[in-house]
Amino acid sequence: MSFNYQGAHIHNPSSSDALGPSNTWSLFGNALLAIALFRCWHILIFFGAWSTAICVINYKGHGLLALQPTLITVFGTILGFVISYRTTSSFERYNEGRRLWSQIVLGSRTFARTVWLHVPDNAYPSAQALTDQQNEEYKSKTLIEKKTVVNLLEAFAVAVKHYLRGEDGIYYEDLYYLVKFLPKYPFPPTIPSSVDLDRTSITSDGVPASPHSGHFHGSLTRRTPAPGQLPLPATAPTPSLRDATFATEKILHTDGRPQRGVKFSTAPVDLFPAMNPPKYSLLDFFPFSLLVRMLTKDGLRKNGDVVKGRRAAKRRAMMGSQHLSNIPLEISLYLGSYVSALQSRKVVDAPTTTVLLATITQLVDALTGLERILTTPIPFSYSIHLWLVTVVYCLALPFQVWLTLKWVTIPATVLASFIFFGFLVAGEEIENPFGYDKNDLNMDHFVHNIIRKELLAIMAMPAPDPSVWAFSEENDLLFASLDTEERVSPSEWVQRGVPKMRNALRVQ
Repeated sequence: MSFNYQGAHIHNPSSSDALGPSNTWSLFGNALLAIALFRCWHILIFFGAWSTAICVINYKGHGLLALQPTLITVFGTILGFVISYRTTSSFERYNEGRRLWSQIVLGSRTFARTVWLHVPDNAYPSAQALTDQQNEEYKSKTLIEKKTVVNLLEAFAVAVKHYLRGEDGIYYEDLYYLVKFLPKYPFPPTIPSSVDLDRTSITSDGVPASPHSGHFHGSLTRRTPAPGQLPLPATAPTPSLRDATFATEKILHTDGRPQRGVKFSTAPVDLFPAMNPPKYSLLDFFPFSLLVRMLTKDGLRKNGDVVKGRRAAKRRAMMGSQHLSNIPLEISLYLGSYVSALQSRKVVDAPTTTVLLATITQLVDALTGLERILTTPIPFSYSIHLWLVTVVYCLALPFQVWLTLKWVTIPATVLASFIFFGFLVAGEEIENPFGYDKNDLNMDHFVHNIIRKELLAIMAMPAPDPSVWAFSEENDLLFASLDTEERVSPSEWVQRGVPKMRNALRVQ
């Protein structure tokens, strides 16, 4: 079970709560819906009807449309190899996406462990002697910094998840409270937004419209830079509303100079759920699904409306657009700024700094690899040619097997069509494994059940002191061997001295 940062439950079907015995039938149903049959049933119906028509004509016309089965062996083998290559290419993309998510998990673990254990409790060194009150204040500031940075690691993974799904902005239950205080960098987009593509209206005085109007797509604050100073990046979330409030006034300090923001309403705004799958529409079903590629050339219809449906959303997420902000990359800059601050304060050694910087590079490398998978589909000419060849082969199949199979030609054609088209539709589904389809990567599980829980576990305790846990009285089998189980506490071994411990090691 997951909760947002106000204690509200986040719906997460992938959590362990959803894997109990009471959901066995639900899991079976989901597994059944994940098979390729439910993605190519309309194709099987067509070829079943086609083979039935050919069989009826041959039966009435005494084999009028029957052909020799020479081409079955020749083209069938070639087609099988080509389809196998297509499916293998898609699975490689799926497997690469899973590997890159493992890289994000590894980077999060490494960065959090290094920050929590290797950054000192007081990361604000002073040349003068500090009073107890000042020392406690600096320790409190250091702990806040460390907790915020570890939260940003979780925010990075959450932002990557939404980014790959084409979900723009920060207004999601699992992301908003982690990054709402960060100014935004105006990075160029890489992939498009699946929501609010048309929410770009601005009021006449240049201030973004109210979130309640349904067209809010601007800065949380608008800042005016001091004379002679470069402008700060503008924070620009998309709408949101659940127990969250806009700051009435925001002041950012850069080099000691304040940047004052414009006042906004403090009314509550809604947040999108952590999982926000597009609803099914008519365009998700055959034959209307054939129109998706044509309608999503720019993600919008001619009248500016977003093309509805899951197929359109997944297609739109693979296209370039100017509407999506690169929030994960922005978060990496703030992680880097923390390391830079530690360097300038000279509170960590060079190896620790190297590990932190290498981990940030690892996270950005994973993000770049995931972008590459998402924005580099299988070439259209190759894909469409494979589909056409498969269709022609299955259309010609009833003509060639009638003389041998007679009426069994109908189920044989349907079975052959299921084999070929099943691989094709399965390959197309996992080609982009970052959506909400049954066979896509379970990114919500990676974020909420792995990264978040591990980060919380790391922060649950202060840095363990080996002088405490190594000398625990429970550590009484330290020098025990297979032959003897002498229970001696570490403190007693200290009294016995090093020679006794060396002898015990030789016995082991």
